[in-house]
Amino acid sequence: MLPPGVPAPKRPQMDREPKLPPREVIASVSGRVLDPGSSFVIEGVSARPTAYVGNRLTISKSTDVDARYELIHGVARTLGWTAVLEDEDPKTVGLKFGLRRVTLAIDAGSVAVLAPDAWTLLQQLRLRHKDWAELEGIGLDHVVAGAPWDSSHPWDSSHPWDSSHPWDSSHPSNAPGWPVSNYGIPGQGGRQPVAYVGPRPHRRPEEEIAGRRPVVAILDTGCGEHDWLAPPVVTRGLKLDGFDIGYDIAATSPEEFPDQTGALDGMIDPLSGHGTFIAGLVHQGCPDADILSWRVVPSAGPIVESDWVTALAQIAELARRFRAGEEGGHAIDVLSLSMGYYHETPQDLLFDPTLFAILDDLAGNGTVVVCSAGNDATSRPCFPAAFAPWADGNNVVTSPPGHLPIVSVGALNPNHVTDALFSNAGYWVRSHAVGGGVVSTVPAFQGGLLPVARTVAFGRVRDNIDPDDYRGGFGVWSGTSFAAPLKAGQIARHLLKDMASGDSIADAVARGWKAVEALTEIKQ
Repeated sequence: MLPPGVPAPKRPQMDREPKLPPREVIASVSGRVLDPGSSFVIEGVSARPTAYVGNRLTISKSTDVDARYELIHGVARTLGWTAVLEDEDPKTVGLKFGLRRVTLAIDAGSVAVLAPDAWTLLQQLRLRHKDWAELEGIGLDHVVAGAPWDSSHPWDSSHPWDSSHPWDSSHPSNAPGWPVSNYGIPGQGGRQPVAYVGPRPHRRPEEEIAGRRPVVAILDTGCGEHDWLAPPVVTRGLKLDGFDIGYDIAATSPEEFPDQTGALDGMIDPLSGHGTFIAGLVHQGCPDADILSWRVVPSAGPIVESDWVTALAQIAELARRFRAGEEGGHAIDVLSLSMGYYHETPQDLLFDPTLFAILDDLAGNGTVVVCSAGNDATSRPCFPAAFAPWADGNNVVTSPPGHLPIVSVGALNPNHVTDALFSNAGYWVRSHAVGGGVVSTVPAFQGGLLPVARTVAFGRVRDNIDPDDYRGGFGVWSGTSFAAPLKAGQIARHLLKDMASGDSIADAVARGWKAVEALTEIKQ
């Protein structure tokens, strides 16, 4: 809805291509950028830019994996490449969902003229097999960003004083113009320390909770130590059948070790603290909720789709077992996802349905899945947020009757009225929450930057604000990454009213729909 006095636009609002991540950002996962203007093209495939792991294809385990691998292997040999089907990740063996990886390499005995490339092989498969239904479930292993693209928030410069700290961009290069990049400046919405002086969110004692507490799950960079987020508020690292969900190596935790990329530059990595910030927003949205936190996002990104899908498959199994009353399950009423990617062929038969199938399984078991819309100031659909029901009815996918919808969330400015300029928009963005200049919890980080001035008087140290000293435990940040968990917390608060109704699938879906209809534009 337009504010009073703001005229409606007189021309169509076209989407712009988001600037895809530079080579150095995706090099750690052998990432490449698909440029439709210079890549292998075949008739009938109109691709758009995306980022993917260059030497790997994936096969959905819900298909005939062996048959599809034989197709891949056969075409790869004609190009002078080998294609090796990797063993299934033990974490998904026995689960309904998962991806199998196929790694490409040059055949030692060949005279291949092209370096192995997943997109080229995928196009060759489509060129040689006219019945594309035989190829369903074969896809790229996409590079997923904390909020696409360029790690977490393309408008976050963390420390924008380029002349004094030229190596810190956090993300300034993606900005299509100064008004949008303005959000990256401390004082204008960029990451910076702040002092929170109000009371902590009030969490009621167990005896005042009717039924049980709603459970909000977060899959992000993990959750660091903070007074607000101590157990039982946050449970970290819950396992499934003895297997970790996501990453578990303590030394790589972005919430404990904030400078892992470019350790000599003295700068806090762009995603360090991201998960703790998100957990604090869920807690503010619903102090009575229990939070589950898992880590799948590195401190500087990016995420590999196949790793992400594995963690989501495990989370879906936890929720399914709980609703079915089986051992080893756990309640998950809301799942908050502050990450996404742009699919190269989202609206035709080439779209890989694996991710949606997992999220729809969660929705069918009564979990409200809440997704950030992305920060690229574009209407190009960003997934998984664009799995939401579209306002114009042109859905990419359609959920079966009786399932909850995916909830997509764009960002509002601090005025709670206008949309943030960085926020993606379109018929697929069906709700909004404040995501510009929000305050939340941050681990007690202290980066390498120093105050501009320091002195001592009357035995006390005096200086101006240290731009990366978070020992006060709070910061301000901007992005749809933060609008989504705030909306997730609001949904959990609404669910709390009916948590005593029971935990059957029907109960969960009914109260989920009540919350979704009350807090979004989506209606049954």
